[in-house]
Amino acid sequence: MAESNDSVSVDLGTIYLGGKEHRVKTACGVVSVIVYGDREKPALITYPDLALNHMSCFQGLFFCPEAASLLLHNFCIYHISPPGHELGAAPIYPTDSVPSADGLADQILEVLNFFGLGAVMCMGVTAGAYILTLFAMKHRERVLGLILISPLCKAPSWSEWFYNRVVSNLLYFYGMCGVVKEFLLQRYFSKEVRGNIEIPESDIAQACRRLLDERKSVNVMRFLDAIDRRPDISNGLKKLKCRTLIFIGDQSPFYSEAVHMAANLDRGYCALVEVQACGSMVTEEQPHAMLVPMEYFLMGYGLYRPSYFTESPRSPLSPCCISPELLSPESMGLKLKPIKTRVSTC
Repeated sequence: MAESNDSVSVDLGTIYLGGKEHRVKTACGVVSVIVYGDREKPALITYPDLALNHMSCFQGLFFCPEAASLLLHNFCIYHISPPGHELGAAPIYPTDSVPSADGLADQILEVLNFFGLGAVMCMGVTAGAYILTLFAMKHRERVLGLILISPLCKAPSWSEWFYNRVVSNLLYFYGMCGVVKEFLLQRYFSKEVRGNIEIPESDIAQACRRLLDERKSVNVMRFLDAIDRRPDISNGLKKLKCRTLIFIGDQSPFYSEAVHMAANLDRGYCALVEVQACGSMVTEEQPHAMLVPMEYFLMGYGLYRPSYFTESPRSPLSPCCISPELLSPESMGLKLKPIKTRVSTC
């Protein structure tokens, strides 16, 4: 583990479940990591979508009692923020080089090495899911499994590229203005959550809108630029042999991308769960829909909710002890591809 002078710990107990912030120096700059839980437990790494951090991307999931009992009991959580996306982040100097998607994936390796972590479980949303998938492809021995929400795997389509250019130009000239926030909310949420003339905007969307106000436009532009220049990794997905669980909302603009990714992964290691009446950010909009599939997924690693055992796991997860039957989608309780669920929000 790195020396203490390479890290600054800040007490965020009143903000996020008693977690500690560590600022880790990497080749791509300083990255903020919020650590919550017993460091002796297996590690779960999270990475959010564009313009988000752990508060705006994973709070809904971890504030659900059932999900918290499953994840916080079994894992120590390491919330990695994209550079400049952490709470209270200052603008990044324009002269600093813009990291590539490859650079951001390598940054995760530096974070794991800083904390002395071996193989980890990973959870990412959209752009964050792409970064974690790329990391798993480059460093297979460091990833035990992937939980991906509305993931990307192809290079940007013409329409996505155009959308990204519009957002980037608006950020450059007007900052985090109302139009940019509308674009981002469309990226994250279903129509029901965003509201309309007849239906008021939901509390989830309003909370996200307030958190977006804290983002510095130059920092969001840098992450957007990295994701906009991402390479297509579809051809390498078959070689990715870690178990993968994909969630996608049926109203997500990245629906076809998630289906394409599931089709290109080894079917013996992958399952796709479609969540009805939901946008891209299932973690916030319908976190309860994730619970049962995650329970079956984690059973393959010998992990259960607390009611099933009395002691917390303290040894690293070992995929070598998983029987081949547990790698099948049916063993996860996923008998259809995709499963369609309709669950009320948490």
